Amino acid sequence: MDENSIFAPALKSTKAMKHINLTIIGKVHHVGFRFSAMEAAFRFAIHGFVMNSGHDKVYIEAEGTEANIELYLGWCRKGPLGARVDQLDVEEAPMKNFTGFEIRSRAQGNAQ
Repeated sequence: MDENSIFAPALKSTKAMKHINLTIIGKVHHVGFRFSAMEAAFRFAIHGFVMNSGHDKVYIEAEGTEANIELYLGWCRKGPLGARVDQLDVEEAPMKNFTGFEIRSRAQGNAQ
């Protein structure tokens, strides 16, 4: 069976994948930030999660191609209408291979 066959296994992506942890500080509560972050993740093919993380903070773990991560970071620097991003901390981390994107409660974990 050749690689052009419809029965050939899917080829792995050759694009470099990246995992980042984001802490966003500012007016990010009561403005739909988490829901909008999830919508933006779907738009930019980002996997991971978003959650509130204390007073005026949102925490996001995001995975995707380097290009899509940069697009998502651009959205995170502005946030949705009504939000104000005062600080964006970005940290690279090992891949966790998320399979979707979700809104988590603080009890579900991993926030700093």
